[in-house]
Amino acid sequence: MTLFSIAKKNIRKNFKNYFLYIASMVFSIVIYFTFVSLKYDQTIQATTDSSTKISSAFNAASVVLIIFVAIFIWYSNSFFTKKRKKEIGLYSLLGVRKKQIGQMLFYENFIMGILALIIGIILGSILSKFFVVLLMKVMGYDAISNFAISFAAVMNTVIVFILITAITSIHGYRLIYRFKLIELFKAEKEGEKQSKASFIIAIFSVLLVGIGYWLALQNLLESEIWRKMGFMITPLVILITVILGTYLLLSTLTVYLLKILRKNKGHFWNGINIISTSQLLYRIKGNARTLTIIAVLSATTLTAVGAAYSFYFNNRSNAETANPNSMMFVAKDTNISNKIHDLISHDKSHSIEYHEIIPTLQLDVDITNLHSKISGDQVEYTIIANKTYNKLVKDQKKNDSLSLKGKDAAALDASYFEGLSPKYVGSTISLKVKDLSENVTFKKLKKYNVLNLHTANTTVVVSDELFSKLANKANLVNMEAYGMTNADHANKLTKDIQSILPEDANFSSFYNDYARGMESTGLIIFIGGFLGLVFLAATGSIIYFKQLTEANLDVERYDILHKIGVKKKEVKRSIAKQVLFIFALPLIVGIAHSVVALTALSRLMQTNLVIPVLICIAVYVCIYIAYYFLTVNTYYKIVTKSNR
Repeated sequence: MTLFSIAKKNIRKNFKNYFLYIASMVFSIVIYFTFVSLKYDQTIQATTDSSTKISSAFNAASVVLIIFVAIFIWYSNSFFTKKRKKEIGLYSLLGVRKKQIGQMLFYENFIMGILALIIGIILGSILSKFFVVLLMKVMGYDAISNFAISFAAVMNTVIVFILITAITSIHGYRLIYRFKLIELFKAEKEGEKQSKASFIIAIFSVLLVGIGYWLALQNLLESEIWRKMGFMITPLVILITVILGTYLLLSTLTVYLLKILRKNKGHFWNGINIISTSQLLYRIKGNARTLTIIAVLSATTLTAVGAAYSFYFNNRSNAETANPNSMMFVAKDTNISNKIHDLISHDKSHSIEYHEIIPTLQLDVDITNLHSKISGDQVEYTIIANKTYNKLVKDQKKNDSLSLKGKDAAALDASYFEGLSPKYVGSTISLKVKDLSENVTFKKLKKYNVLNLHTANTTVVVSDELFSKLANKANLVNMEAYGMTNADHANKLTKDIQSILPEDANFSSFYNDYARGMESTGLIIFIGGFLGLVFLAATGSIIYFKQLTEANLDVERYDILHKIGVKKKEVKRSIAKQVLFIFALPLIVGIAHSVVALTALSRLMQTNLVIPVLICIAVYVCIYIAYYFLTVNTYYKIVTKSNR
């Protein structure tokens, strides 16, 4: 019998023991193949206007996915091989040469890899069609995906995973040469020393995380510490302090708190808390690195997905802010204006809510007095009268009005950014038309506009008297604004209007900005969400594997508890507490890190991210809870199987 046939027989007879490892590989292949299939999908390339951009985004994300999947498979393989060290030691004890054992391990791992590859590609082919439809939906397209297996995606996946499988197989082959026989038999006892606790290091860990949080929450535009340290160095300092602080927090502070809990006699001697507390104390050191990785990955995932979903969630409001009118353009030709009105009037998919012809002045203004950090000293402002503003806010159903007199003015700046934009209120500018020059003072600032941003840019509202005075000296620029129903489905109408308008009409529409935003943010949220779910599944699986490894070591201990009369209900409660500690620690720390990161992002963008972030955290926690209950039930079955 050859070593290859022995390897096949081992897998067939011990498939139950190999199942977790094969399942983790299948999961990785399904995810990667599905993701790569989207890059090559014909439906996406035929439907979208930016297939090149989508392909580039998927290329970049697939590199991240390859790295992560490789690490995940390596991690799963490490747990699998560690579980088999005693078996390998037994082979050596029976006189099988190291070279032969190594070859057998290599064959076993390679066979499982090929098996997982076939299953993964089949499942991935089915799932990829669902994800194509989902991607089209979040990007705002209605498209039906035809079932087709991409040969390029298959070859890409096969090459990547044969390479990963070969590397992990060589790793398994080398296992036999790295350990002495006695080490293989004692492998299960590694990491069973009680961890030491240091009050000073525990406080230092909190201090490190606190420094990272403090730096992250600084106002970037005003912070002296960011300027002194540099905008390239400070983020690295934040990463180092938070990651190091997290590791010390989970390896030292938790031990310190568990020892305080052990001194609480009322809790420690209650039921079998002595078992769960003692096991956590002995194993927390071995778990610290894993928990740190999971906490950092959870924070990264929540931050990335939360930020991506925030962009997607706010897309409509951003498009409405930039385009308060459904459509707007500079009216230079009456015939063209009439054609546009006829097009909109006869379109059965839309009805006109309002149509306004807006008299404006477009003046070059010196804004040196406004101390702007993002624009030059000369900008073009669109000037409108007070009555025009009041009419438009009524049309747009904004609960607002202005009553300007004399040389008072109000700024309408939809792209206003605190700390960078001009300081309007209280400042004075000069409006010059030919030989007329009028100094106006800003009394109000509105962080929105009643004219579309692309057509009119920043708008200044002046009193009716002053507008009439300026208009007598300048040529009026008439702009037409339409408000209509179903503006987010005006694809054909928008294209028809654009085709008859000259470029200098500065045409803008809600649909154009909304559709572009849906496409870009939809792609971001899809990739972010997809990778986020992969990271979540992987981190949950890592804890799952780790706990199952410990469960196999605990069988004898729980068997003794059963023999001295401890009820199974108490055993399950003890397991639930122990596993909850391991699951909750990285989750709480990860959520805390992501909340700080997203708060900093919210301040930087000056956008409210509360709702989308809470939704992301809620989904993340729900999936994590499912992993927790799965782990508790499986752990319980393993430690009680001999008591049935």
